Amino acid sequence: MASDHAALMDRVYRWQRPIYDLTRKYYLFGRDRLIDELDARRGMAVLEIGCGTGRNLSLIGARWPGVKLHGLDISHEMLRSARKRMGMNATLAQADATRFDAASVLGRDTFDRVVLSYAVSMIPDWEAAVAQAAAVLGPRGTLTIVDFGDGSGLPAFARKLLHAWLRQFHVTPRRDLGNAAAFIARMQGLHLEHRRGPLGYYQIVRLSR
Repeated sequence: MASDHAALMDRVYRWQRPIYDLTRKYYLFGRDRLIDELDARRGMAVLEIGCGTGRNLSLIGARWPGVKLHGLDISHEMLRSARKRMGMNATLAQADATRFDAASVLGRDTFDRVVLSYAVSMIPDWEAAVAQAAAVLGPRGTLTIVDFGDGSGLPAFARKLLHAWLRQFHVTPRRDLGNAAAFIARMQGLHLEHRRGPLGYYQIVRLSR
């Protein structure tokens, strides 16, 4: 399953990779809000799961100087862009978000801040990915997720067009993200915040240890 998904992501992004950041800024809203609210301090370890081209990691490093940046992605193609962008400024690895050994692939067991930005809508076993992300939180660590919401504030035709467009890229909005996060919070003893973006276009979930 993991190898099949990795191959699919490489096929999807092989031709999109050069234009990914240019096009996604027009509809992946809430990412910069996540970065601004990260509250990361110098020396903290930050992990982005599904780091893609490294766009968010680069902005996190600029917004929160002195943090230690880490990223993983299942797509070799996307990591090519991330490595070119980040150079020696981040530790990057190819791994499955649902089951990775952080110490083996990233050199540490836990992280102070973990983020998933528009990744759960592309991961088949997304609940496992969220649980795994929460499991690598260190003491007082936080996991923040931004992804598509239910879009209930959008006109019906706009919502239909958006979802049709997203399906072209194997993206499925996770309307049950809040409930899944609440279950994980109970299981792992975490505090949950779940907020809705304008018109329900995106949602932000934060799990804190």
